[in-house]
Amino acid sequence: MKKVIIIPARFNSSRFPGKPLAKIYKKEMILRVLEICSGVLNKKKIFVATDNKKIKKFVEVNKFNAIMTSPNCPTGTDRIAEANNKIKSKIIINVQGDEPTIKKADIKKIIDAKKKFPNHVICGYTAISKKNNEKNTNVPKVVLNNKSELVYISRSVIPGKKEIKKKINYLKQVCIYAFNNYQLKRFKDFGKKSNLEKLEDIEILRFFELGIPIKMILLSKSSIAVDTKSDIKIVENFLEIKNKK
Repeated sequence: MKKVIIIPARFNSSRFPGKPLAKIYKKEMILRVLEICSGVLNKKKIFVATDNKKIKKFVEVNKFNAIMTSPNCPTGTDRIAEANNKIKSKIIINVQGDEPTIKKADIKKIIDAKKKFPNHVICGYTAISKKNNEKNTNVPKVVLNNKSELVYISRSVIPGKKEIKKKINYLKQVCIYAFNNYQLKRFKDFGKKSNLEKLEDIEILRFFELGIPIKMILLSKSSIAVDTKSDIKIVENFLEIKNKK
């Protein structure tokens, strides 16, 4: 296949075990993400990469594709790389299974950017809203250069400022990525987490340390990542407000 979407889905998340099957208004989170992706690509080109038979069965019962991967994959991107060894796609779009409010238009923007910048890894970003305080370590902050390339990404507050009163519009990562097969292979062949990746617990830093340029694409502000159980309520409140409009 020339182009696929792969969604990594690990059951034993340290912060939220069983997260992919957690229900948001009676619908499992992974199914919400799959349905959004099916508005972008044909279902035949959408895969869930998982190490859990329960997730695999749930995905297949709902008529989507699932691939079993090793339980020892250190990151979701390693899991995607392993899955793509079986799929053998040239362009791989990584949509996170814990982003149940992503927009189809944002996924399409990432795909279009990959076509335009084939030698870059593509990643999304948006402004940090008041609900996502810049001091929240669950929210990776990004700094870009004038070409919209990633300068650095951190769980710390970046950029810093010398003048306390100076206002900064902080930016955060939105976890929709695009890779080509060569970039994924280099990531996987590194064989371990890189130094900065381990310190920050942010997997895209492995590409950064491998010297692979990362193009950042501005996406909408609607995406809410589910990192902990308390985030479920935040997503439900968001969807309730959205449905009332």
